Amino acid sequence: MGLANPVIVVPGITATCLRDEYPLPPETVWSVLTKDYERTSLHPDNILYEAREPARLQPDQVYEIAYQELVQELRHNLSERADAPVPVFPFAYDWRQPLKLVEEQLATFIDEVIERTKLLRHYFDASYGDGPKVNLVGHSMGGLIITGYLEKFGDQARVGKVATLATPFRGSFEAVIKVTTGTANLGTSPSSREREAARVTPALYHLLPSFPGITTDFFKPGSWQATVLETLEEYVRLYAVSKKAPKKQAKELFAAMLTTAQSHRQRLEAFRLENAGLTAQDWLCVVGVDATTRVRLEVIHTPQGPIYNFQSSDRDNTWGDGKDPVKSKVTGDGTVPFESAVPPFLNLENLICVTPDDYGYWEIQDRLVTKVAGFHGILPNMDMLHRLIVRHFTGWPDDYGNTWGRPAPGVTAWQPPLKMRQKD
Repeated sequence: MGLANPVIVVPGITATCLRDEYPLPPETVWSVLTKDYERTSLHPDNILYEAREPARLQPDQVYEIAYQELVQELRHNLSERADAPVPVFPFAYDWRQPLKLVEEQLATFIDEVIERTKLLRHYFDASYGDGPKVNLVGHSMGGLIITGYLEKFGDQARVGKVATLATPFRGSFEAVIKVTTGTANLGTSPSSREREAARVTPALYHLLPSFPGITTDFFKPGSWQATVLETLEEYVRLYAVSKKAPKKQAKELFAAMLTTAQSHRQRLEAFRLENAGLTAQDWLCVVGVDATTRVRLEVIHTPQGPIYNFQSSDRDNTWGDGKDPVKSKVTGDGTVPFESAVPPFLNLENLICVTPDDYGYWEIQDRLVTKVAGFHGILPNMDMLHRLIVRHFTGWPDDYGNTWGRPAPGVTAWQPPLKMRQKD
């Protein structure tokens, strides 16, 4: 076994701090403890920039609470010797922007990581420069960014292996809840103050649900309650340079964000592994299950427009032992329903399901945080998953049986990308 490829960790939505570089010194406007919604809201005339100008928001560090353990464990366990480290880079990005832009930034970052790795003597001696590649780890929306990058660059993408954790390949009802009410389980504490900012955050619409069984096309403006457009109209009135037609501009803005998100979803639906020179054995797809998750949403159509009937009973979990192929699919990780976490380019046989019970005996803090913040956001902290990702990237055997998982419901011939123990 030669040296492992350098690794890039791509976090989920809202999980990168943002700083405003216009003031001196720069000011943090989004972090675990700081949520300045007014300064992070985007401009209705140009959603690449902030509504309150002058400003210049840039990505800062990724959230330590969700990714520090993952990055540190990969750095330690992938490196066979202390003097021959395997680089593991967190990829900070502006999670508000359309994912197409973030994919291009990831491409540039991959080139940088490869060039930096070439400067390490032990990689030079191992002839890394002859065909350099990186391995990618994506959590939640990070997996969508990785998939979009691979779809865009195809066989030109310099990627060896991929691991995605709790990625909503076909969206989540929580995105609908966030846009509608401002509250949701999407990586940050629920707050009604987020509603206005959420409605003008392009990336959030990339997470709208479109998995099997959904009869409402959330990518159509007519599928939304009138209050969304009313908020955008007021937003335009407050911030747009021209105030001549706020209603018209609000409709155009809303339609543009939905169209962009739908186009991105269609790109991911069309992606196939072979187009990027990969196989199912190169992709480790981890799906969180056995957590109460919003798996339904009733939309009532009236002459005045659609009404969303939010019910607590729509949050459900009938995973059981995972062996009932129908009931067991009514589950998820607290944010992403199981049906949404199935990639269109993998078979059910390839998936690895994990539950909150897979935290180790000593992972007391993660168990407590999971109960408060949800399984989805803390899943990257799971020690067992760190070992699993290391094995996936290195091909090392599991001599001690300390990696495991469960097949997807209804699967009898389980084919994960590496040999591992099936847990009952």
